[in-house]
Amino acid sequence: METSELLEIIARDEDSTHQLKADVKNETSLAQEMIAFSNTLGGMLIIGASDDGTISGLTRKDMGRLSNLISNAASQQIKPPINPMTENISLVDGLVMVVHIPKGISKPYMDKNGVIWVKSGADKRKATAREEIQRMYQSAGLLHGDEILVPTMTVGDLDERVFSAFYEKQYEETLQDHELPLAQLVNNLNLSRDGVLNIAGALLFGKNAALRLPAFIVKCVTYPGTDIDEDEYIDSQDISGTLKDVFDDALGFILRNVKREQKGQGVNSLGQLAIPKIVFEELVANALIHRDYFVSAPVRIFVFSDRIEIISPGHLPNNLTIENIKNGNSNIRNPILASFATKILPYRGLGSGIRRAIKAYNHINFIDDQDGNTFKVVVHFI
Repeated sequence: METSELLEIIARDEDSTHQLKADVKNETSLAQEMIAFSNTLGGMLIIGASDDGTISGLTRKDMGRLSNLISNAASQQIKPPINPMTENISLVDGLVMVVHIPKGISKPYMDKNGVIWVKSGADKRKATAREEIQRMYQSAGLLHGDEILVPTMTVGDLDERVFSAFYEKQYEETLQDHELPLAQLVNNLNLSRDGVLNIAGALLFGKNAALRLPAFIVKCVTYPGTDIDEDEYIDSQDISGTLKDVFDDALGFILRNVKREQKGQGVNSLGQLAIPKIVFEELVANALIHRDYFVSAPVRIFVFSDRIEIISPGHLPNNLTIENIKNGNSNIRNPILASFATKILPYRGLGSGIRRAIKAYNHINFIDDQDGNTFKVVVHFI
């Protein structure tokens, strides 16, 4: 790091990714700071500069002491251990140590007492909200939203007609021919545990799942103009049911509201879709399968006069970016749903859906809203 860059950071004061300390002597407190950085966005701990912007400066002896302190805190006080990098910079008023703490890939990190720390602005706080902690486990691949149990739904709440038809088509035998009890079979398919359905089981094959999981529906509205209008709309529908039914109905809503063009056909014809059907098949399937089921909110579909917006709860997981997904990279947030979706929806699960949509129609924007915790796809009419 250049001296000028360091001085500029110190002059800007503390924020979520920069912490200033005149000195550090408490190993426990140091560990908490590093945990908070690791659990959030990563950052720099600058030792030898006060939070009022003055350079307190450190001696060569201080640097050796701090190196040992940081090493012990990172390996002994933090679970799992982290690997911060240190950089010693000489300023006019003395030495400054910059500790670089990367964003963790094995969240959640916690102290030796099991407390999880996260950044809150320039400060740190204990993470106590269940959903927040669950998302950390999710980002580490230790927990998936679709495997969370639904306490009010048992195997008895399966729609046996739907499940039976799926099973017979997929495995070429009837449920009656199978020697295992239904509860054991459903458990073996990772749709339940101890007779209780998980979110995947409820959404794929549950009866009236919307009564127990009312947030996991799709809300659709068509507006006459280019903005949301609280007083006037053309069409609206709240869609629930099994995943296949939700997909079909959501796609149907879009197709009956999307613009059509005559393209040489007679005036009495319905005309051809202005945007290919495959675009919406891919985007709706992705919204249902890859949304964050730790967030209690519906998928929203808004049709405006100039565009269609599909808004999913949960921003892109882990290190995925918009450029990544355009290039076919994927990170399966809900592996159970994804594995079944390849059997019941026009979904391949190979990270190629976004690429196919763009290839068929390239007037599509993607917005990854980290602060609002949503992912929005905007399909523009031209």
